Amino acid sequence: MARRTVGAPVAAVVAGLGTCLPAGKVDNADLVGILDTSDAWIRSRTGISSRRRVSDDVSVTDLACAAAVNALDSAGAGTVGGVVLATSTPDRPCPPAAPEVAHRLGLGCVPAFDVSAVCSGFVYGLATAWGWLAAGIADSVLVVAAETYSRIVDPADRATAVLFGDGAGAVVVRRGTPEEPGALLAFDLGSDGSGAELIRVPGVRERPDGERWFAMAGRKVYLQAVDRMAASALRVMKDCSWTPETVDAFVPHQANLRIVEAVAGRLGLPAGRAVGALADVGNTAAASIPLALVDALAARVLKPGARTVLSAFGGGLTWASSALIWPQLTPVCTEV
Repeated sequence: MARRTVGAPVAAVVAGLGTCLPAGKVDNADLVGILDTSDAWIRSRTGISSRRRVSDDVSVTDLACAAAVNALDSAGAGTVGGVVLATSTPDRPCPPAAPEVAHRLGLGCVPAFDVSAVCSGFVYGLATAWGWLAAGIADSVLVVAAETYSRIVDPADRATAVLFGDGAGAVVVRRGTPEEPGALLAFDLGSDGSGAELIRVPGVRERPDGERWFAMAGRKVYLQAVDRMAASALRVMKDCSWTPETVDAFVPHQANLRIVEAVAGRLGLPAGRAVGALADVGNTAAASIPLALVDALAARVLKPGARTVLSAFGGGLTWASSALIWPQLTPVCTEV
């Protein structure tokens, strides 16, 4: 596992937040006839009442660009020195989408590449941005997370079709000091490839029967997610000398309500400290943390000065956490 703790001379400071959601909305009622399920069954097991789905003419790169523009607007920034795009649902295997995002935003020939850490991708992207800033590669970086899981999930599979939605979120991070609000104070990153088969989409050479859909070993993933996220979040809390009682907002990857509640319980957080956007957008994989941040700000659960912990778990297996004092900023959010 890799960690970066409080006290480093250079910090990555969150300076802007933007999101973009597809306009198309799929309520639980829309899935009942297709999946032999019920609204009550979906809500009780996932906490989800609706999710967003892209139209055929909207790409994951379109979502990423829109969220990125919004983050730049939020930060009052005209440009950045690099782009990191977290996605596990790219429009194509090659080339990566990040250079196209940089081009479409008019950023010139800045460094840009994709991160594929599935649901942990956003926090991995934040850690990458901090590395660029600390190394002097850039003064500011766009970290974008965009997903279109509706295109890789079997629409007839009740176990996954009810869970996932599409969306994108982005932040601008700039070089600063650890004392500033918005400074990312600690990171904890890890992986365990022995669990690679628990969350997967078959490769071309693995599809003799034509199977191509996302698959997940639900119970095993649940146990791994709760263990890994809780342990990772505790490590960054310890690095910051924070106790559960002093954490104001815990913003986990929005896997499902049972996982969110189990991780919050494992951490010993007071009631109401775990936040999220599951009910209205579902599990949006790498994009779920920035979307949850916007939801928490709208609900005034997340306020300037809040001690905030981010934590995620995804395929690979991968996990990642970070901590920051939430800054004063206004997110910019649109639909497409």
